[in-house]
Amino acid sequence: QVQLVESGGNSVQPGGSLRLSCAASGSTSSIETMAWYRQAPGKQRELVAAITRVGRTNYADSVKGRFTISRDNAKKTVYLQMNSLKPEDTAVYYCKADAQYAHSWNVYWGQGTQVTVSS
Repeated sequence: QVQLVESGGNSVQPGGSLRLSCAASGSTSSIETMAWYRQAPGKQRELVAAITRVGRTNYADSVKGRFTISRDNAKKTVYLQMNSLKPEDTAVYYCKADAQYAHSWNVYWGQGTQVTVSS
């Protein structure tokens, strides 16, 4: 079992920065990929960024060049550094872990953290 605890959501003005953190615990060795998703009211949840066990990353086109996903294996934590924030970045941000145990895939979600970008 994997548990995900998020932190870092806040309100910020356009052009500002935030760093989200997602700390994993439990069977962390089974995690293959971790990712950040976001969901605005009335919209579908969308992938923001992902990072694999070997460090490969993937970003949504809308955040390329502004957001950076990274990991700290010692702390069992994944981060999302968000720079040059725009009002359209406003959403609930969710951490997700894809894990494999006994040849079965499991998906775990964090509780979500609110990011609000407004002037």
